[in-house]
Amino acid sequence: MKHPAHPILCPLAAAALVMIAAGCGRDTVKVYKADASDAPATPPPAAAPAAMPEGLPAPDNAGQPKLKYVLPGGWKEKPLTQLRVASFDVSENGKSADVSVIPLGSMAGGDLANVNRWRGQVGLPPITDDDLAKSAESVTITGRPSGLYDIAGTSPGSGEEERILAAILHGDDATWFFKMSGDPGLVENQKTNFIAFLKSLEFAQPAAPAAMDLSQLPPSHPAIPGMDATAPATSAAPDASATGTPAWTVPADWKPGPLAQFLVAKFVIGSGDATAGVNVSQLDGNGGGLLPNINRWRGQLSQPPLTDADIAALPTIDAAGIKSTLVDVSGTEARTGKPARLVGVIVPLSGQTWFYKLMGDPDIVAQQQDAFTKFVQSAKYSDAHQ
Repeated sequence: MKHPAHPILCPLAAAALVMIAAGCGRDTVKVYKADASDAPATPPPAAAPAAMPEGLPAPDNAGQPKLKYVLPGGWKEKPLTQLRVASFDVSENGKSADVSVIPLGSMAGGDLANVNRWRGQVGLPPITDDDLAKSAESVTITGRPSGLYDIAGTSPGSGEEERILAAILHGDDATWFFKMSGDPGLVENQKTNFIAFLKSLEFAQPAAPAAMDLSQLPPSHPAIPGMDATAPATSAAPDASATGTPAWTVPADWKPGPLAQFLVAKFVIGSGDATAGVNVSQLDGNGGGLLPNINRWRGQLSQPPLTDADIAALPTIDAAGIKSTLVDVSGTEARTGKPARLVGVIVPLSGQTWFYKLMGDPDIVAQQQDAFTKFVQSAKYSDAHQ
């Protein structure tokens, strides 16, 4: 394997994403750093945006898995722009196409909203859920069934013909968007390469640090096996007023999971094929509103979106003395194709919104629903969150 003398380093605002690529007809290892200056919108749109407004907090991609891929011959890296963790240019006979890789967390939006956004970019009308299912080509990305969409039309801005190939991968804590757009003939010629690129993708969790910063965990977080003995015990972790993180009563059988983009806390329940996870995240303001966030959750279980009237009729529970929306959805998990259930609670504090989600094996979710509700209701927020 031939290694370049100097790895290509791109600036980042928060954390690095290492990408290993092979290209130009030979194996080449390259290291990329993700531009983490891209920020979640407040409020986030129903579909993943192409660019974000200024003045927003940067998403932290440090917890995202490493991305490895084989770079097709003729694809050239180009400078990263807002939201992108990888960016390529493809040129042929004076024609060009752009390739982007974008991971998004809670503001990713549903598949239908994103496909309709892409259709709008080439002057096509929106489609329905039934049309979406019919238009998706099946492609396997990192071992997971995903949808590939081939969209052609005329750009309303330039008046030129344009074609888009786009794939959506639902990861554990983020949705990944892979998109090629440009001259229709070139995109057609590159479709085989684009699919090969998708199939070559691999994810791997970053190695655990030798010592963990407990300030990233809630004060009542259970002890983590193998943690550096010099690190303070869970009971000595800073209180909520010092970290801004709520203090929870965590069930004894919940195991800590790796933090990822937008997550404040993560827990894993069960083992083997029968597991469920608890994710806790927080966004400023109303977090984009109930409707897009609940419909995003429903999309994760392949369920159709609700209307504003449906949302208004959902049950509520008391959390921190606040009426909080309770969501309960059963269906087929989009990324695994297996039956799953999701129970979520959205807590609207002053100036912030907290999202609690229990999702996974239906039996485990049913067994853990009461414990999950008590966990949410046990949260004690710092004064800054009130």
